[in-house]
Amino acid sequence: MLPKMPRESLLELCRRMLLIRHFEEKLIRLHDEEHFTGHYHVYIGQEATGVAALSCLEKKDFLFTTHRNHGHFLARGADPGRLFAEILGRKDGYNKGKGGTFHIAASELGFFHTSGIVGGIIPLATGTAYAARARKSGAITVCLFGDGALEEGAAPESFNLASLWQLPLLFLCENNGKYGAGRAAGAAQSPTMAVYPLTDLPAAYKISTGQADGTDAGAVHAAVSEAVTKIRRGEGPQFIETQTVRWPGSETNWPVVAAPTDVAFAWDASRVPENVRDWYRSSDPLLIFIRELVQEGQATKGEIAELDKSARQTIEQAARFALASPFPEPEEALKDVFA
Repeated sequence: MLPKMPRESLLELCRRMLLIRHFEEKLIRLHDEEHFTGHYHVYIGQEATGVAALSCLEKKDFLFTTHRNHGHFLARGADPGRLFAEILGRKDGYNKGKGGTFHIAASELGFFHTSGIVGGIIPLATGTAYAARARKSGAITVCLFGDGALEEGAAPESFNLASLWQLPLLFLCENNGKYGAGRAAGAAQSPTMAVYPLTDLPAAYKISTGQADGTDAGAVHAAVSEAVTKIRRGEGPQFIETQTVRWPGSETNWPVVAAPTDVAFAWDASRVPENVRDWYRSSDPLLIFIRELVQEGQATKGEIAELDKSARQTIEQAARFALASPFPEPEEALKDVFA
């Protein structure tokens, strides 16, 4: 279903989803062309969660994210050129190339830290929520992490403190099926977690929980909007698990694009390689959202094509900006460090 918002806002959600998809597909090409090295993760297949969820926030709110972070930054309005530059280790990146893909920070967007350490951001987000409550700023903190983070001891410890102190904190778990379930209707028990469903873990600490189909932008928006409202009313922390179907290109050690996304796949997926066709036909949140926009009369196929063209152009320009950006001087390594 579509989120309950004006047509212009729905088209903006679509634009951001398209930016994320084309950004990540371009990033894979940049890596394959050896413009940067090292491991990285992409957000393909989870766009409806990040874009819909972050649209519920205010500018003053804080966010902490994990290794699958590019989509969260773009959903929040990050400059794709500076984001590419950071990942490529260039001077014009958000952190002058020091953060790379796993440790990007942009305080102007509310992102104080990205951590490649699984579960590492959960206690940090809890601390920020505590500070916001102490300062009475009215800000809330959103902690975005994958299902694997719940295996870390930092998760229940943070749940305990957040509940005990009734902190303004939203725990948003994006379950992409790596360790267990796919979409909500077909959830399966995780082979690495005794707790099932995953919401039972925060519920044990008296945290209000909910689940949403992560491929359904409307379901995510409704769940997060309700949770954010409760937090702002002083009802304490909330936990939401969104369930998606893992993108086939993430099943290997390095992301692989079987077929670059074409919005026409929303109407005809026959051009997608057969071994991944089912995912694009029934589990791709971007294509699902596009189909709903057209079916509900909120956009025409022509308007979608124009949005897609504009997003592609933006990403190509962003990549050129990043590639033209110089590498930082060696002495920059000693600046802006704590010790």
